Amino acid sequence: MRVKFRKRIISLITCTAIALSCVTISGFAAFADDGEGGERTYVTESSWEMTVPQIFVYTEKGNGTELQKEDGYQSAKIFIKDTDGSMLTDDCSFKVRGNTTALSWITKKPYTFKFGKKKDVLGLGKGKKWALIANAFDPSMLRNYTVFSLAQEMGLSYTSNFKAVEVWVDDSFRGFYFLFEPVQEGKDRVDIDIEGNDGKKDFLIEYEAMREEEDVIYFKTQGLRFIASEPEEPTDEQLEYIKSTMDNIIKIMLNGERDDVEEVIDVDSFAKFYLLNEFAKTFDFDMSSVFFYYKDGKLYAGPPWDYDLSLGNGNTEYGKRGVATYEAENLTANKKNIFKYLCRNKWFSEAVRETYIMYYSLFDNVGADNGLLDTAKQTYSEAIERNASEAKWKANKWWINIMMKPLNTYDENHAFLKYWCVRRNTWLSNYFDVAYLRGDSNKDMAISVDDVTEIQRLLAEFDFENKDSLKLRGDVNGDGRVNISDATEIQRYIAEVENPYNIGEKIVSEK
Repeated sequence: MRVKFRKRIISLITCTAIALSCVTISGFAAFADDGEGGERTYVTESSWEMTVPQIFVYTEKGNGTELQKEDGYQSAKIFIKDTDGSMLTDDCSFKVRGNTTALSWITKKPYTFKFGKKKDVLGLGKGKKWALIANAFDPSMLRNYTVFSLAQEMGLSYTSNFKAVEVWVDDSFRGFYFLFEPVQEGKDRVDIDIEGNDGKKDFLIEYEAMREEEDVIYFKTQGLRFIASEPEEPTDEQLEYIKSTMDNIIKIMLNGERDDVEEVIDVDSFAKFYLLNEFAKTFDFDMSSVFFYYKDGKLYAGPPWDYDLSLGNGNTEYGKRGVATYEAENLTANKKNIFKYLCRNKWFSEAVRETYIMYYSLFDNVGADNGLLDTAKQTYSEAIERNASEAKWKANKWWINIMMKPLNTYDENHAFLKYWCVRRNTWLSNYFDVAYLRGDSNKDMAISVDDVTEIQRLLAEFDFENKDSLKLRGDVNGDGRVNISDATEIQRYIAEVENPYNIGEKIVSEK
């Protein structure tokens, strides 16, 4: 589709020899103006059949692919084409966003674009500002997709809506992206009243351990450091109010009395947010991109943000954080930011366990065959292929020392992510004693002769920690006790002899 506008943007391509020349780039034609102030034709059409929405950005200076974060906002024209053929066209401000992902040598940049007034983009709700996430450090390109999908299914309030898109910047095909609502105040974003209601002001804050940026307001309370995100430019009075409110909340958390804590925080959101980040083992969970909002007199956890360095995407040679992110075992989020205070309490751990039981099937489905990750790969397969073949972003193109070194092919990286998510859910289900296989006496999520040995230890009255849960899992014949007949039935199962007891069946706790 060719859309004509009066000349407002400087030509991206210098044309010689003829008044109107045509250059083919990334499979579609880009047309320059005639150099005499005439009409400019922008082409918003790819050479392939559209499978996801497409976004075309034309910067005023034609230097969009060379922009760095420090260049700030540039004037631009944007065309957003949905799969039904509808088109949103407008002027916008356009810039490189992010921190590590905005490094000068990373050529597949993340971007922010901003309209003059709020617009509904691709049915995601109204907003001025939008984020284009490149996933340059995620060779699967599905880690953000996975965590945000889980958060939405869990009902974590104000989780950003998002859509897969393909992006062109100044006639250069940039590949497969996700368009996200950024975390900010707004009726269709984080719906808080930052102006105040009867003296009660709402606010949005971000945990930030170390980074220093200009025009950002930081504050410290109870040994923790935050950004005052909304209001974006708080007055001294507003900042003092935010700081004193957080100081009081964290002091109450440190006291640990459940009734008192429930007066100042929304425990449900904290349990969901903790579980989400514990499952994902987010690399930055003790560094940045961790949000909390205060609404109607209570602090809420979330919304979630930034998960490209999660779900096993850590470098084991990069200190403890790299090891912790890569391995699928152990807890990590319980010792980070606000949660290091909250997770001291047994009642909060139980609230997390109850939340896990409620949403166990979601986590179990992530890495399952034909589950969330397989479905996403199939849904976006053509766009993912073009990301490599047309935009030339190969699966192993980028590597930074904090992330796992990418495997050679997309399929290998996707398979690793699936396998990691299965292992992670298995470990968590054992830790919280949420799910087990009937007959899995030793809690390794497999049926083997080791389970028979565990029953024999119980019958021999050995003293070991696993006794109580073994009595539940080892009673395969359902007679209310664990005895030698249960061990016999497990041996028959291993020998592939038919039995009526559904050994190996997955059981999810009811409480």
